Amino acid sequence: MMKRLIGTVVATLLTTSAFAADLYTPEPAPQAAPPVVSQSSGWYLRGDVGYAFTDLRGANYFQGSNSNLVDFSSSSLDDNFTLGGGVGYQINNYLRADLTMDYLFSSDFNGSTHGDCGACGPGFTSVAATSHDVASMTAFSLLANAYVDLGTYGAFTPYLGGGLGGTYVKWDNLHNTSCADDDSSSCDGTVSHNGRGSWRFTYALMAGTAIDLTCNLKADVGYRFRHIEGGDMFGYAENGGPGYDKGINIHEARLGARYTFGGCETATYMPPADIPPAPVYK
Repeated sequence: MMKRLIGTVVATLLTTSAFAADLYTPEPAPQAAPPVVSQSSGWYLRGDVGYAFTDLRGANYFQGSNSNLVDFSSSSLDDNFTLGGGVGYQINNYLRADLTMDYLFSSDFNGSTHGDCGACGPGFTSVAATSHDVASMTAFSLLANAYVDLGTYGAFTPYLGGGLGGTYVKWDNLHNTSCADDDSSSCDGTVSHNGRGSWRFTYALMAGTAIDLTCNLKADVGYRFRHIEGGDMFGYAENGGPGYDKGINIHEARLGARYTFGGCETATYMPPADIPPAPVYK
């Protein structure tokens, strides 16, 4: 009886060892590295073209002496194109900032004043006359701007912004010719005043939307208002001047593009999740 029991135990142990030797579990596969995502740097370049609707707020000049400051009876500035560029940084999904420079191409000035025709010929010494004044102006602005992006809706990201800086306004020579009101053929000789230039404080307000074209490139369609402070316009000549403009408001329709450096946000290949291997029997 005892021999039979011992034989049974030995047989059981041998069978278990053989089963354990036959049961093989392979080494687990090495884990794949996490995917790498290429992030944009946040820096961008921008370029813009626009059309400026100019609003000259008036002009004045000294007439006869430095104690007699007279407003122009009429004054206007023609509209023209603008060209600009800049560099900026996207701080987060809602805030960005940039530095921009913009050039307003030469815009013609037309004005008039009223007075006496001093050299229209015999009998015109004290006759009322109108002076016709012409000149042109260019402007170069440097602005620091900040924008709030109002969320992204599909490919569109509307924004609001504001800017502060300065504008160098350069007036070309002003030419004025006075003619008798009752005889346009009787005129003084044309008088030329040297144009002047000066830096003026400028602020801007913007609104628009960015449109995704590619992962790096956005179109920018917007409106910008710029207010340029008044300043020097022309110098003294022939008992008139100097003259000053009272400031310029510029309303711009703009179309531009922004290019962001550093690549696009694209994920690399993600392998499928590991599945625990089934035991293999030999």
